[in-house]
Amino acid sequence: MKDLEFEQKRTLSRAEAADQLDALAAALRRGGQAELDLGPGKLTLRVPDELRTEIEVELENGEIELEIELSWHTGQPDRAAEAGD
Repeated sequence: MKDLEFEQKRTLSRAEAADQLDALAAALRRGGQAELDLGPGKLTLRVPDELRTEIEVELENGEIELEIELSWHTGQPDRAAEAGD
């Protein structure tokens, strides 16, 4: 079971999408606590110095999908690992 999941889908202009990516990049550069403006609210995340990245590009039915995934450990113990101890 996931501790938290947030998903947002909306249509943006190219400039708005760039602004959103710029804000994310600035938060990553600062590190520490990154505050992301997600429209109706803000999400604050702790960003470590190192993280894993995955970039995926798909072309299907005349549509391109670009996914940029960033992942890192929260520093909290994994409950599944604890259950096995």
